[in-house]
Amino acid sequence: MKRNWVLRFLDGVERVGNKLPDPITLFLVFCGLVLVASWLAATAGISVVHPNGSIVNATNLLSVEGIRSMFVGAIKNFTDFPPLGLSLVIMIGMGVAEGSGLVNVGLRALVTSVPKSLLSATVIFAGVNSSLAADAGYVVLVPLGALVFASVGRHPLAGLSLAFAGVAGGFSANLLITSLDPLLAGLTTSAAQLLAPDYVVQTSANYYFMIAATFMLTIVGTFVNDRIVEPRLGKWTPPAGMNFSFDRISKTEKRGLLAAAITFVFVILVFFLLSKNPGGIFQLVEDSAKPFKTALEAFDPLFKSLVIILTILFLFCGLAYGIFAKTIRTDKQVSKMMADSLSTMGHYLVLAFVAAQFVAYFRDSNLGIITAIEGSEILKSMNVTGIPALLIFLVIAGGINLLIGSASAKWAILAPVFVPMMMLQGISPELTQATYRVGDSITNIITPLLPYFPLIVAFAQKYDKKAGIGTVISCTLPYSIAFGIMWSVMLVIWMLVGMDLGPGGPLHFDVGSIQAK
Repeated sequence: MKRNWVLRFLDGVERVGNKLPDPITLFLVFCGLVLVASWLAATAGISVVHPNGSIVNATNLLSVEGIRSMFVGAIKNFTDFPPLGLSLVIMIGMGVAEGSGLVNVGLRALVTSVPKSLLSATVIFAGVNSSLAADAGYVVLVPLGALVFASVGRHPLAGLSLAFAGVAGGFSANLLITSLDPLLAGLTTSAAQLLAPDYVVQTSANYYFMIAATFMLTIVGTFVNDRIVEPRLGKWTPPAGMNFSFDRISKTEKRGLLAAAITFVFVILVFFLLSKNPGGIFQLVEDSAKPFKTALEAFDPLFKSLVIILTILFLFCGLAYGIFAKTIRTDKQVSKMMADSLSTMGHYLVLAFVAAQFVAYFRDSNLGIITAIEGSEILKSMNVTGIPALLIFLVIAGGINLLIGSASAKWAILAPVFVPMMMLQGISPELTQATYRVGDSITNIITPLLPYFPLIVAFAQKYDKKAGIGTVISCTLPYSIAFGIMWSVMLVIWMLVGMDLGPGGPLHFDVGSIQAK
């Protein structure tokens, strides 16, 4: 069978992508490039005019002072790296939620307890929201989507691709704040502070936008499956001797889920009561000398505590499930779950160390500010600002995602350049971050370089022995295109309406505030 140009192109991307080194090695290379670039830029006497009127000169990091600062500051660069503590803390609670079985059983319960007419919508809705449990959706929900479809006589590859589209294509969307939010917000904060040292991006900065995206992706994904993907696959006949039934939620598991649900409501209620009254633990009292710019500023302690609140939520819900479902019997099991969860972060810790040095070098060399100011001037000279500039950036993020799968690794590279660049055009770091999240998500489902892609192919081969990369991509490409178009349209409409992206998530940045500092 002759392969079309799309599959030939993706085969080429796979060959090129497989030759790329590990992200840790990539960041080491980038560190070296920044050092050399700082020497070249300083030697050439490159400088720019900062928006506040000062002159910014390139700093040579290969000078005596530069090398000394790299050695002295290496550990501090690592410990001060914003995503580090946030990611490690939230994994403590997530480890109990996953280890107790709450995540697995919760996803099964959601998918298996709905009417057949709502099956497609439920599968993709669960997939989009599975990012709450990091990568659990890939190994739990994707095969479950195929199994659920097969159990009711529908094509299992349709269920598999639908679940995969939700998990990977909708990875940035969710009804709740996930571990990705503080991770990206920390990187965005570091990038924004290259231009505005006091600027802080809230964990909740994209929350409204991602809630809306959850429902949009559910509707679009359901349409694509029911009108394009499943009809193309045709009728499926189960091979002889294959049984596609699956275990229902047991009474013990139901008891655990009920306990987790009650605990969830109780914890939320407690934090609501602690945030209800001015002067409470999670709400400030307005100072007449410095009145709040918005009503949400009163809840600044709450927003800054979201990571630890989420950790507590996962921890207590996991404990409640484990105790009542009898998957947790001793405190030693809980400790092991936490430790096991953190033990999976070893590669990330090394990556964070190297990425932290890259961010610090980029900052200390002033190359970030110089690139941002010069890039902004180039975009202005091309009359590319506002919506067109963001859409171009969205395409760039989606294209890079075909080669580098890690969302945090890509953002650590792109944020120091694009966040300040967009700030100089009056576009907030929060809006640039939201645009990146769209681009980062929509091409996940068509890149063979996604770490879980081989696993998805293996799941598909259970139902079709001849299934391969092309099989999976041909089923997921319609989702990627539809998600890309509709999410971009949604982003443009959001900007035109002028609504905040979330609590503490403005659309615009006041360039004049830099000049006033």
